Amino acid sequence: MCHGGCGVLVYLEDGEIVRIEGDKESPLNRGRMCAKGRASLEHLNHPDRLRYPMKRAGERGGGKWERLSWDEALDEIAGRLQNIRQEYSPESIALGQGTGRRHFNYVVRLANALGTPNWCEPGCAQCFIPRLNTSVITFGEFFVCDYYGEVNPACILVWGHNPLTSGPDGELQFPLRDSLKRGSRLIVVDPRRSETAEKAELWLQLRPGTDDALALAMLNVIIGDDLYDREFVDNWTSGFEELAERVEAYTPAWAEEITWVPAEKIREAARLFATSRPATLEWGVAVEHTPNCFQTCRALAMLPAITGNIDVPGGWVCGTRPIGFFPFLAENLSNEARDKRLGGDTYRILGGNGAIMPAAHAPTVFRAMRTGEPYPVKAFLVFGNNTLSTYANPREVYASLMNLDLLVVTDIYMTPTAELADLVLPAATWLEADGLQAFPIAADLHVLAQQKLASRWECRQDEDIMIQLAQRMGLEVGTEPLREVLDRQLEPLGLTFEELKEKGHVSPPLRYGKYKEMGMFLTASGKVELCSQMLERLGYDPLPYYEEPPESPVSTPELHEEYPLILITGARIAHFFHSEHRQIPFLRRKHPEPLVEIHPEMAEHLGIVEGDWVYIETRRGKITQRARLTDTIDPRVVSVEHGWWFPEEKGPEHGVWKSNANLLTDNGPPYDPAMGTYQLRALLCRVYPAETGDAGGEHLSETGTPIESGLNKGGYHE
Repeated sequence: MCHGGCGVLVYLEDGEIVRIEGDKESPLNRGRMCAKGRASLEHLNHPDRLRYPMKRAGERGGGKWERLSWDEALDEIAGRLQNIRQEYSPESIALGQGTGRRHFNYVVRLANALGTPNWCEPGCAQCFIPRLNTSVITFGEFFVCDYYGEVNPACILVWGHNPLTSGPDGELQFPLRDSLKRGSRLIVVDPRRSETAEKAELWLQLRPGTDDALALAMLNVIIGDDLYDREFVDNWTSGFEELAERVEAYTPAWAEEITWVPAEKIREAARLFATSRPATLEWGVAVEHTPNCFQTCRALAMLPAITGNIDVPGGWVCGTRPIGFFPFLAENLSNEARDKRLGGDTYRILGGNGAIMPAAHAPTVFRAMRTGEPYPVKAFLVFGNNTLSTYANPREVYASLMNLDLLVVTDIYMTPTAELADLVLPAATWLEADGLQAFPIAADLHVLAQQKLASRWECRQDEDIMIQLAQRMGLEVGTEPLREVLDRQLEPLGLTFEELKEKGHVSPPLRYGKYKEMGMFLTASGKVELCSQMLERLGYDPLPYYEEPPESPVSTPELHEEYPLILITGARIAHFFHSEHRQIPFLRRKHPEPLVEIHPEMAEHLGIVEGDWVYIETRRGKITQRARLTDTIDPRVVSVEHGWWFPEEKGPEHGVWKSNANLLTDNGPPYDPAMGTYQLRALLCRVYPAETGDAGGEHLSETGTPIESGLNKGGYHE
């Protein structure tokens, strides 16, 4: 239902699933589940699931389909892909996907098997990968909070993340709750007084988009007040003197003017984090939504580094690599193909040679679809992604998709994106798929098996679809059966996938101080690189710095006069996962409509009352959402929900142009020079009441009944 990693027990009677409950022995959730997990059976048996392969009949987006057999569908896709490879080149095929489900790695594997360097997903430059790259470049590996040992974190710094509502990548909300109960002190950095911030000892309510300034000011305090771990810094880091010189000018007083956080509160937070042992950092996607995201992540990573909280009990820890590396088949790409990765020559940390998870730059991919520059992209294979909802600037994305020779979408439901496809393939839910995951992602502390327990209609899991395509195309690699790949990964544990299924999960002992055992960190210098040799070699600044967002009250004061409010996008909804699950009545009843958060003082000034449908408008477009008045947000800031479309509304659009937050965003430059990240938050907007009969009326069923009732009318039953 997401990529959280909760362990569950699934009960069957006569081969049919009758009950799902949390597994009390799971090292991640200890028997607890969120609402999404409890909706799994309704998801599995939903009558509106895609049931069999389909091919469009008529014009693209016309909503007319004809049923195909799997053999017919796979043969046609394979044949058309072969024709594109021969007429153009392998890199004229691109692959897209959503967030990190079990099939994430297989999309990259299929791209490499096809000989194309062009795969992307909305988050490559905007979510997790900047943090992953930061960690590997700075430390040599990825670090996570230690909620798993005998030592409880003394202090947890939560930054740009609301983990009590969302728990991605195996770093779940439940361990954080347990740590707080055991006495962890909590600092939260967030423009909203989120559910997590409500429990904080210190809440730093910063101006959206100024995270880098705040982090640099905290480094200034820790270094200037001699609160850093001198022994660790002297023995295990490089570039400390350069860092100290860089942050000397970034004082709390300087940061107060930029961030809106009082200087004394910045000092208090820095001192609390630095003097609490052990302390750990829980960072989230919000820090990755401005064009200085990479250096923001670098500045944040240095907080646990210079305070000596690296790979210590209760601190920031890395995994022990219990399973083998996934066979991405990167060696199948020629050097010539790597050099053609779209955006890789410019955004080298994202997609250049030597990038940790080399991906194409999504705006550059879409531009190639529309214009043929620098070369044409003619085919797009999408796995588990509602592209029109989850990429910035969806109108431009729509134009790009409409210009393709071949669009194939594999998904669980018919989405606005699938409606544009040439062929649609029905995907399996998690209950219908075998898979192997190590969580937390990239730290790999726990190895878990996901096993196929059901089969509905003609649905197949994404990995098998990709393998069968590779086989039908006669590719030299990527054709092995799924079980063979899973077994190969498990060889270091001495297990097969069948044996892991019997165990459910395996948690090798967590060892601390592994850099001491090795006598080095896995970087070029063998130390934590506060001043990065790799970045300097690639022509990037080796030290973090502050940069004002390109659209802000400071950068664009004239625009600010026209659009006086600061917009943040993407606050997590506990009942949905990005654009998913709005078909499921159990979840939709909990959150039936899109909400925009506005401070009551600003709402009164704008003539808006609780529950009004309002327009939120940027210079790129406008959407409607229902007003929720709350004092948890600054009067100068509004927060919209992302991922909204309306499955109950008539296709092919399904309401994707009404409340979709990405209609307010832009995928254009300036981009982060290392990652190619564009600005998704801290944008400028205005808010005003929707016209009578507009907005709210659009979100009613055909009979005028509210959406919640309309679900049943539209064929969605309980």
